This record gives sequence, C-alpha cells and structure tokens, in this order.
Amino acid sequence: MEVYFDNSATTRPYAEVCAAVFDTMSANYGNPSSLHKLGIEAERAVKTARERCAEAIKAEPNEIIFTSGGTESDNMAIMGAAAASRGKHMITTPLEHPAVMNTVRELKNRGYRVEYAPVDNDGRVKLDAFEKMIRPDTFMVSAMLVNNEIGTVEPIPEMAAILKKKNPRALFHTDAVQGFGKVPIDVRTVPIDLISVSSHKIHGPKGMGVLYARKGARIKPILYGGGQQGNMRSGTENVPGIVGFGLACKMAAHDLERKAEKMTALRKRLEHGALQLDNVRVNTPECCAPHILNVSFGGVKAEVLLHSLEMQNIFVSSGSACSSHKKEPSYVLTEIGVPQKMIDGSIRFSLSEFSTSEQIDATINALNKIVPRLRKLNMR
Repeated sequence: MEVYFDNSATTRPYAEVCAAVFDTMSANYGNPSSLHKLGIEAERAVKTARERCAEAIKAEPNEIIFTSGGTESDNMAIMGAAAASRGKHMITTPLEHPAVMNTVRELKNRGYRVEYAPVDNDGRVKLDAFEKMIRPDTFMVSAMLVNNEIGTVEPIPEMAAILKKKNPRALFHTDAVQGFGKVPIDVRTVPIDLISVSSHKIHGPKGMGVLYARKGARIKPILYGGGQQGNMRSGTENVPGIVGFGLACKMAAHDLERKAEKMTALRKRLEHGALQLDNVRVNTPECCAPHILNVSFGGVKAEVLLHSLEMQNIFVSSGSACSSHKKEPSYVLTEIGVPQKMIDGSIRFSLSEFSTSEQIDATINALNKIVPRLRKLNMR
C-alpha cells in the first residue's frame, strides 16, 4: 500500500482533470486570441474555467487572472501593488512562504520599508500589535491564509477589517495556496483585495495558478506582451492547464465541508498515534487547517526518518518542499519557539481527500517501529 502524506507539496491530479487536460491538448488546441472557430472554442473553454475558479471563492469571473502558479501570483500581487502605489510601507508576517518572503526582500532592496507583524506560539498574528503597525503610507498587507509548514489558520477576516478601517486605500493580499480547497473563502464577506492560489495543491495540473484581483484594486502587470487577460498578464493562455484547473476548482469545492471533516478526523487520529511515543512535540496548533500535521520526534533526524518511512512506501516531508534543499533550520518553527533539537526531528504529514484510516494506521505502526530503532542508533 502506498501512503502519500505530502499533499502540501503537491497532490495527485483527479482522473477527470487528467482526461480534460489530454482532451484539450488533443482536440481544443486553438489559440484563444484567434478569431476563427478553433480560437473561439478555446476562448470558450477558458471562459468556463474562469467561471469555475471564480465560483470557488464567490468572485466575479472578470476578477480572475490566470498565472503559472502561486509564486507568480504572489509576485504579481506584491510587485504589482507596489508599482501602482505611492506608498512605501508594507506589512507581512515572519511565517510567509518564500514566494512572499523573497519578493518582499526584493522590495526592501528597492527602498521600501517592510515590517513583520508578530505572531504567538501558535503562529497566529497578534492583532493588537498588527493594528499599531498600520501607517498612512502602508500600501499593502500580505498574510497567508494557512501556513504551509504547521497548518495555522491566520485571522485573515479580522486583519483585513482592521486594515480597511485604518487605511482604506491599502490593499490586503493573502497567499491562500495552502488554504484554497481546504478552508472556505468568500470574497463577498471578507474585504480581501488579492488572493493567490495554485492548481497543483487541489488535484489540478502543475504550472497553473490564479490571482484574484478585486474590481478596483490597483496593481500593475509584471509581464508585458500581447495584452491578454485585460493587459494584466500577457502571453498565450495555457488552455489545457486552465481547463484542468477550472475542473479541479469545481471538484475541490464540491462537498468541501464533508471533506474537511474527514481530513480533520484523520489528522487527529494520526496525532494521537504519534503522541503515544515519548519525546514527541506536536507543532500544529488547534486553530489549524484540516490537512496539515507537523510533529517533532526528539532524538531523531528528520531526513533519516523521512527516508526510513519511504522504505515502507510512506511519503512525507521534512518541511516546506519548495525549499527543502536548504539546510537551515525552519524559520517557521524557530519563530514559534520550537527548540532546535526538536526542529531537527520535525516531519510534516499533509493529507488529502484521498487519505484513508488504513493509511493513518499503517503510518502509526511504522512510526512505532522506526522511531525507537533510530533513537537507539543515535545513542551509539
């Protein structure tokens, strides 16, 4: 039995999505900008996908911009907002994904002032401190919806409301890559201006993303060319990827509450099983997304444990897969106060709607055998 618990890195595409992508590549291969029949058919397919993506967050179709993924969407939101504003002050959090952290670092190199809202030991932004940081020249706040390493759900509705009360002109952006398809998002009720999402995190094709840009939100494009997508993102549209993403949005949004409840129950079952071992710390807080569990196993190196589980056909992560090649300690776990010796043994289990109780039990059994053995080897 294969146990795939690395869904925060990427997900297995729905079979229906694979079929839709292949069919589009094979039969609907026209350029959406062409005026002939094949171009019109391709344009119609893009329109349908845009409507499906918009419906998933209760947006309008003309507020959806297709991108190459979450990283481009984050760059487009932040760099585009900076270019369109006279303000030079931005607020983010110290727990953001590298797609935000490194984009913000580039802004700092260009002379912008960036401040990081403090978080508590659960990784949640301290709202009182955040409110005091907002200035008249703040052009943007960027805070992720769900942390990709520990699963914390940030108080996005409260943060957005605070920002709009103190500085209505400032834009609120959320990187929702880990939350989209797991946590409900409704832009009709929360004053979010920009949202980044990614296709391959919700069982869609890789290389596709969306930036939701609320009507009236001022951003400038970061790509220039033929003027596609209302001059906001030039380049011939990736029609097969867009079609696949649109279908994945529709399927992921269907029965979302039931899927979330199932993943939550499985996550808690796995957490309970892991805690039966001694010298274990759970880094995921109560206020978390349904699918992420981060656990530190004391006396064990995460990389060794990862590969030991892999030998049992169990696939997990030792941190954010987007930057897992780096050897530095996790800045997320460091920020929330996890001791260094426990960070060294931290594993992220990330589930999906396809996860089963049998897979959970197999993982618990494997941990009960592997962790004590590795600890004995480390003591030699």
